[in-house]
Amino acid sequence: MAAATVTGKRARRERGATYIALLIAVAIMGVWLAATANVLHLRMQRDREQELLFIGHQFRLALERYAASTVGAGRRFPTRLEDLLLDERFPQKRRYLRRIYVDPITARAEWGVIRLADGQIVGVHSLSRNEPIKKAGFDLRDAAFTEKSSYSDWVFLASLSQNGTPASTKMKNQ
Repeated sequence: MAAATVTGKRARRERGATYIALLIAVAIMGVWLAATANVLHLRMQRDREQELLFIGHQFRLALERYAASTVGAGRRFPTRLEDLLLDERFPQKRRYLRRIYVDPITARAEWGVIRLADGQIVGVHSLSRNEPIKKAGFDLRDAAFTEKSSYSDWVFLASLSQNGTPASTKMKNQ
């Protein structure tokens, strides 16, 4: 009988050790999953930033093409982003963008616009106030984005002069 009691106690102790080992394994997996989720979140955010840079350049290029195709003296920029989809100034169809892109940061097709005093749109920016991960290492054309505190500070501004260099002009942010 004494041998049976000792064997029962040993079996309970072994079950307790197995239970503790299982708890430790679950805790380790939880820490690993949390770290993996954090890395995936950062990777997705960086991908969204790259997409925002691409889309911003598409808007910038479309605004510049719209203005360059102006007939007559001076360059005219559109007064609505939709004008980039179909330029009504010409009898034949002219398109500078295929669609109004969705902002990858906010997941909406809404953009902040930069206008001249007369209402012409010369730039766009995200409406997100979130802080970007990328703060340095931009291309020359994006050097102004260095150390910006939010995505809404990443302004994709078209060239305002005839020769392609930015000109100082009164602008307002909407």
